[in-house]
Amino acid sequence: MRILLTEGSSTSARQAITALALSGHQVAFCDPEPVCLGRFSRLVSHRYRCPPLGTDPEGYRVFLRELLAARIADVVLPIHEQGYLIARVAEELRPHAALALPSFDSYARVQTKVGLYDLLTELDLPQPRTILVDNPRSLLQREAYPFVVKTSVGTASRSTWLVRCQADRDRAAAEIARTTIAGEPILMQDWVSAPLEQAQAVFQTGRLVGFHATRRLIEGAGGGAALKESVWRPRVARDLARIGSHLAWHGALSVDYFIDESGEHPLYIDGNPRLVEPMAATLAGLNLAELLVQVSVGTPIPRLHTSQPGLRTRLALQALLGAALRTGSRSAVVRTIVDLLGRSGPFARTQEELTPAYLDPPSALPVLGAALALLARPTRAQAMASRGWGAHLLTPEAMRRIQQMA
Repeated sequence: MRILLTEGSSTSARQAITALALSGHQVAFCDPEPVCLGRFSRLVSHRYRCPPLGTDPEGYRVFLRELLAARIADVVLPIHEQGYLIARVAEELRPHAALALPSFDSYARVQTKVGLYDLLTELDLPQPRTILVDNPRSLLQREAYPFVVKTSVGTASRSTWLVRCQADRDRAAAEIARTTIAGEPILMQDWVSAPLEQAQAVFQTGRLVGFHATRRLIEGAGGGAALKESVWRPRVARDLARIGSHLAWHGALSVDYFIDESGEHPLYIDGNPRLVEPMAATLAGLNLAELLVQVSVGTPIPRLHTSQPGLRTRLALQALLGAALRTGSRSAVVRTIVDLLGRSGPFARTQEELTPAYLDPPSALPVLGAALALLARPTRAQAMASRGWGAHLLTPEAMRRIQQMA
């Protein structure tokens, strides 16, 4: 089938391109940036330049509606935060292409961190102890370090601060005051020292039909993973099944959580109403992107599909950025390059999920460019990582405008 991804900049979009192409689909994407991760692929049939969601959600809406009305795709797959807008206007898009999304009200509950906190509280699902405040100055009253601060809207480190000391706290309060709308909820959560994992699920009319989980073994940039291992977490699968049933979820849903070594006691810290980096599941035997396509077109899926535990996958780009961010050291970047090329050290017996050069040679170009830039100046890592927080992402103002759409 002809699949349209709603952006091409994120690591999730880049991985979905590969996963969908492996299933034989023709893949296209739209993105406001002329050069993005998805651009470096021989697996993409078409690229469309679109208005930026973050500053022009109405323009993005009109562009997408007219593009789909031209019958360029059989399925539209909301691969990132564009799903918030698409869930709001789904009925005007469904005549032109198939898509899998829950109601806008259900989608909105998982889109924001406050919405997820309320949902977990409502279902009595475990999460770190959380305090909600509505003024950044309230942060200045807390002195029990470390703790985590989150604003309601934002992906990864765009909206999360780990506060280890008074200086961290004061910087976080100042940045939140500068960048958020007055009165926007702010969460203060207890810090949890435990392994971080992520689970991804696909639902069909409220029923769990696909489940995959991974443990982060090495951290990359923005809280992402440079090295993962697939794991089997029946408790998390049961919790996700409850969430999906409660919200009548239709489509993809992901959660991040800390968990103890027994694998039985998760603490949920984040949710995303979409697939996140689906190639790890694909390499572990479960193509969640393909499953989502089948849900989109209405193919009945009678049973739960799961992945194989114990498979390790790497993201070379994240590994390079993470090494530079942690150390600021050229020698650390060199060691990482040697380990990646030799599949040695922590990357022994791993498969590449983000930039599979063996399958899609142009995908290696961003990694090569990043390696050269970091070898020249390792301190560039933060600026390079921040490029992913582009105009294709939601802002609080864009969310407000989407909520008001007729």
